[in-house]
Amino acid sequence: MAAGLVISAPASGVGKTTLTLALARAWRHRGLNVQCFKSGPDYIDPAFHAAATGRASVNVDSWAMDRETIAHLVSRGVDADVVLAEGSMGLFDGVAARGVSGTGATADIAEMLGWPVVLVIDPSGQAQTAAAIAAGLRDYRPGLKLAGVVLNRVASPRHQDLVRHALNEVGIAVFGALPRHAEISLPKRHLGLVQAEEQAEIGKLIDEAARFVAEHVDLDAVLRSAASWSPQPAVNGLNVTPPGQRIALARDAAFSFVYPHMLEAWRGAGAEISTFSPLADEAPDASADVCWLPGGYPELHAGKIAANAHFRSGLRAFAETRPVHGECGGYMVLGTALTDADGVRHEMTGLLGLETSFAKRRMHLGYRLAELAAPMPGLRPGARLRGHEFHYSTIVAQPDMPLAVVHEATGAVIAETGSRRGHATGTFFHLIAEDR
Repeated sequence: MAAGLVISAPASGVGKTTLTLALARAWRHRGLNVQCFKSGPDYIDPAFHAAATGRASVNVDSWAMDRETIAHLVSRGVDADVVLAEGSMGLFDGVAARGVSGTGATADIAEMLGWPVVLVIDPSGQAQTAAAIAAGLRDYRPGLKLAGVVLNRVASPRHQDLVRHALNEVGIAVFGALPRHAEISLPKRHLGLVQAEEQAEIGKLIDEAARFVAEHVDLDAVLRSAASWSPQPAVNGLNVTPPGQRIALARDAAFSFVYPHMLEAWRGAGAEISTFSPLADEAPDASADVCWLPGGYPELHAGKIAANAHFRSGLRAFAETRPVHGECGGYMVLGTALTDADGVRHEMTGLLGLETSFAKRRMHLGYRLAELAAPMPGLRPGARLRGHEFHYSTIVAQPDMPLAVVHEATGAVIAETGSRRGHATGTFFHLIAEDR
């Protein structure tokens, strides 16, 4: 029987990912099998979890997924000793309108699974107020259990004593306090952390984080606070339709944002996936019956993509007879042109008329509910899709027919409808689940 915990915080940027990775690796060093999950739509963190544990991690999302889907996904932790769900943003942060089984908040997952919450608190510029925040989070939602806190970026022993004393007075356990330690900071860029596969020293970084946390945190006390958990069998598995039987999937540093559970669901439904690298000037497998370009960082590699003639001509030839779909960054590459942050315009594949620019960045962020106006690979018109959009590009031109009517979580219609032309389709949102 596994022990389940949720790692959360009052806000983003407090140290949830670092603590999750450190705990996972430290317990792994002790011979325990650790399974991680990511609460919410962040598609970068699961790869860090896999690097720390040696086990694949997936996203669980209460806005986009029903309870059966979440139960199916977390059941992979049945053979683990410890199961950790890393939260997103603050503990109760989600959207205003409820989705399939919640608002997307980490608290939804904690309550649904019955796992206690370990809070990461950064008391920089505070002392006793940190205890007031922790107590407020503990008491905000009945049915949620707070296991205790780990203090991060503590300024001095005196600072630690003040915060510890205040937390003890309100009955909140302190598992440990971490001084500032620059060596375990994870590098970031505009869409979040630099991807795990791009960091050659990621193993050493996680090892150092594990050593540091083991030195300052009572690992045994944290483990004792976890809830005994045995996953309930799910009546239904993932409700995901593969886009084809043989899928050519773009996969490299420019095309890497694809949810692990989606690939698993495609394979589970019998689809075969072959990968190719546009950055290595490779074309999609000619024997595939569909091509899928996920999101990523094409804006960082736009010049190379524009220069890779074999990739571009091969993709165009493929699209003459078979469907090609792009998500976010992949959608931009299917377009006519992409202007990078320096104002340089790069010609893309031209399968769609979309033109985007990073010269004037504007953040687009949020859940998306789309109803297809036309088919896309594996999906019929009228299908309702739940996804998430996160990018900084600006649409310069979007002349093609819309692919879908797209709403944000509040129900408001948005302008990013996706596009379709011939066999090519694209969306700015990343698909998480289909409505049953």
